[in-house]
Amino acid sequence: MDSIRRYMQFVKPYYWEIILTLIIGVIKFAIPLFIPFLTKIVIDDIILNTELTNAERIEQLVYWLGGAIIIFFIIRPPVEYYRQYFAQHVSNKVLFDIRKKLFVHLQKLSLKYYSNHRAGDIISRVINDVESTKNFVMIGLMNLWLDMTTILIVIGIMLTMNWKLTIVSIISLPLFAISVKYFFGRLRALTRIRSQALANVQSYLHERVSGISIIKSFALEEHEQKIFDKENGEFLEKSLDHTRWNAKSFAVVNTITDIAPLLVIGFASYLIINGQLSVGEMAAFMGYIERLYAPLRRLVNSSTTLTQSIASMDRMFSLMDEEYDVQNKSNALPLPPVSGKVEFKNVEFKYEEEGNPVLKNVNFTIQPGETAAFVGMSGGGKSTIVSLIPRFYDVTGGSVKIDNRDVRDVDIKSLRSQIGIVLQDNILFSDSVKQNILMGKPDATDEEVVAAAKAANAHDFIMSLPNGYDTKVGERGVKLSGGQKQRIAIARVFLKNPPILVLDEATSALDLESEALIQESLERLASDRTTIIIAHRLSTITHADKIFVIDHGELIEEGTHESLMSKKGVYHDLFQIQHLE
Repeated sequence: MDSIRRYMQFVKPYYWEIILTLIIGVIKFAIPLFIPFLTKIVIDDIILNTELTNAERIEQLVYWLGGAIIIFFIIRPPVEYYRQYFAQHVSNKVLFDIRKKLFVHLQKLSLKYYSNHRAGDIISRVINDVESTKNFVMIGLMNLWLDMTTILIVIGIMLTMNWKLTIVSIISLPLFAISVKYFFGRLRALTRIRSQALANVQSYLHERVSGISIIKSFALEEHEQKIFDKENGEFLEKSLDHTRWNAKSFAVVNTITDIAPLLVIGFASYLIINGQLSVGEMAAFMGYIERLYAPLRRLVNSSTTLTQSIASMDRMFSLMDEEYDVQNKSNALPLPPVSGKVEFKNVEFKYEEEGNPVLKNVNFTIQPGETAAFVGMSGGGKSTIVSLIPRFYDVTGGSVKIDNRDVRDVDIKSLRSQIGIVLQDNILFSDSVKQNILMGKPDATDEEVVAAAKAANAHDFIMSLPNGYDTKVGERGVKLSGGQKQRIAIARVFLKNPPILVLDEATSALDLESEALIQESLERLASDRTTIIIAHRLSTITHADKIFVIDHGELIEEGTHESLMSKKGVYHDLFQIQHLE
């Protein structure tokens, strides 16, 4: 199977450790095979041996049991320890490598992918599905082979004792193999369906836990409970389908494995009556029958678990195979330090190939150091324009250039490292204030962090927090006010110190005091660098060198505040509507 072949690429670096684990495992599984042999010796050669005196019988018993104690209490414990240790060691390293590759992959996927997929489903694949594949290493690459080796060793021992009884013992094996193939063939599909249903429940929970304040504010608890019950019920239904088929499988397979002991008891008794078999050999055979069919039963259990693992591999590799909408060209070169000229030439853009164009034939140039503002009604395409500059999306027509270089021809990291972005709703991670600011420049000194915070008018409120710069801000910065979050976001851009600055409605939805502080820090930040502003409140951008009016994806007006007001066009009307003249 393709998924298994691909998974083995992650296992390959650890082949020698797996071989060592298998060798230790063979010793571990071989040691219990001594018990049936010991049973035969005790019955035939000690208890039923009329030539020995009672004292000699006890002496022989002590001799054999002493040897067994050495094997089971001195040799076996370290063998058991290292077998478990190496098995877990290898499987956990494989999972580490897979998650590492997946996280690298997730960071390369474009925003388009994340807008079309639920976060909970992605997390489920990286956590649950990857964890489930661990069983493939533990069982498929280790226990499976050890159980098969144990079966061959047991059959070999039984053949040396009595070949006729051995054939009777394994006569049900073909029927066992046929039933396993039939029942577990369909289990993979049912397992995949069940995994997707579980991922749906996890996605729903992730979204609702993230938005619990909305649920509470609208008193939607009962409504949301009904939706959750529906999602949870679908998972239950898929789980029960899986359980029913699994139960049938075990009922049939275990019935077949129970046939063998009955056949052995009957035929062995017949041989003893006719003097062709000793009682000790019959007892040993019964012990070996258990050790023959116990691994077979484990193989049945393994089939269920391996089916789950392979279904999880399919989902894991499905995520890994997602193509990158935005990626470096093979000949992409690093973007050298830029002066900050931004140019759109005949730009067109669609979010979906078959969708309507969001931008149509957009042309403009922003010179180094200029402040340019984009205004217009919501949904007109302003945010899309600024998303094209750092290549969060690629244009579907025309070109975006920085310092006369097409952004598609340069290395993405070198491009984005020269652009700083402050959004209306900036995301902070559930770490300390300091760590959130350091995202602007991870190797910055403490002095640089403090200087950036002071420039963003954030230092004073940070020092008033319980642990200052080491205060944890909670998920998405939930412990801070909107204005405080915004100032930390501005501080990290100060730390980054990029030549191009993008402000996407950075001061909307704030109280007057916070807005004044933030406006002051933004003006300081915008000084001597190319600044692109998206704003609804036109009063905040009257100072801009250029103002571009966007309407339904088209650039319909451009100029300074004074020139646009004198035209008495769309900008003039918007300004009048806001009663700001």
